[in-house]
Amino acid sequence: MRQLTSSPCVFTPVGTLLGLSLMVAPNAHAEFIADSKATLEARNFYFNRDFRQEGARDKAEEWAQGFLLRMESGYTTGTVGFGLDALGMAGFKLDSGGGTAGTNLLPPDLSGGSQDQYSELGLTAKVRISNSTLKLGTLQIKDPVVSSNDTRLLPATFRGGLLNVQEVDRLKLTAGQFTQINVVDSTDYQDFTANRIGGSSDRFQFAGGDYQFLPNLTAQYRYGQLENIYQQNYLGFVHTLDLGAGQSLKSDVRYSRSTEDGNFRDLDNQAFGALFTYSVAGHGLGLGYQRMSGDDPFPYIGRSDPYLVNFVQIGDFANVDERSWQARYDYNFTALGLPGLTFMTRYISGDNVQRTAPGEGKEWERNTDIAYVVQDGTFKGLGVKWRNASVRSNFGNDLDENRLIVSYTLGLW
Repeated sequence: MRQLTSSPCVFTPVGTLLGLSLMVAPNAHAEFIADSKATLEARNFYFNRDFRQEGARDKAEEWAQGFLLRMESGYTTGTVGFGLDALGMAGFKLDSGGGTAGTNLLPPDLSGGSQDQYSELGLTAKVRISNSTLKLGTLQIKDPVVSSNDTRLLPATFRGGLLNVQEVDRLKLTAGQFTQINVVDSTDYQDFTANRIGGSSDRFQFAGGDYQFLPNLTAQYRYGQLENIYQQNYLGFVHTLDLGAGQSLKSDVRYSRSTEDGNFRDLDNQAFGALFTYSVAGHGLGLGYQRMSGDDPFPYIGRSDPYLVNFVQIGDFANVDERSWQARYDYNFTALGLPGLTFMTRYISGDNVQRTAPGEGKEWERNTDIAYVVQDGTFKGLGVKWRNASVRSNFGNDLDENRLIVSYTLGLW
């Protein structure tokens, strides 16, 4: 078993934080303790991917159990408040037959299989002044230019700093710098790469803001830079129109412009996406369109999640010149007296892809999710989700995939 790991650079801000907190008056620790909370999440994850194209391996199939311990302190009292968070994660192999490893549930071993167990510990120091916070250490984030992947047994994390400022009404500012990434099937931090682009970098920086023009209209702008590889400008709008009688129309429009940074090779990509969702009485009907323009695919940090409307269970539909359409249907069974039960299905079709072989590249993906969360009683919060996907392509892999996830989160205090 790999030992618990944590970066030495994390302990520097943590040690500074603890030293400062010890210098304040004893009663300043009251909120630090009183506002603290801890949860233990258990994830049981079965993953099966069948490869359907000629000449491919048969399948990737594994079953594993994961545990995530999240501890968050409050802040010490005073003009400047200090706090400390911890994230402990452990994964255990339950089954991985001969030749079926490679699901990204577990770290690989030297024999081509998967490790039996692994674990890690991340610490985050935090400081609060008024309505603004600064966090240093182990970070998870969901943002238009950088997003942690959380689609396997344990989530990916970044190492670095994150600043959030909310001092002006309706305006949220954010900025950050990350130096490394720890991907979902590893306990080791590593430098960044760019998906489909390549290169290597030890610094990602970003900044921007969200402004709420109206209660139902929010605009977002971000600038992101993967040093010496790419820089990216993002602009997005989210609007919800109340149509009355329990009906609404949500519009989610996104645009990104990406170019090279430093001495990296020439890079040019424009990504446009829009998703419109009509909702009524538990039903949701969505229609989406996504278009890639320029000489390159959409760049983003490797093994992270791109912020694209057609980034789905397996594909991102972000190849050179690709255009793709999405049709999606959601249903919440609360409308039928079955709270906690939800259903989603969607179909995405992409074409106009540049490929090395003659002819136009085409692909499609179909997803179905069925999930249930127990609403009350002894097992309140117990969740079961089945995720199914099929992918067909004339330039990539043909896949059929199933994921079965059973999760339960226990509040410790």
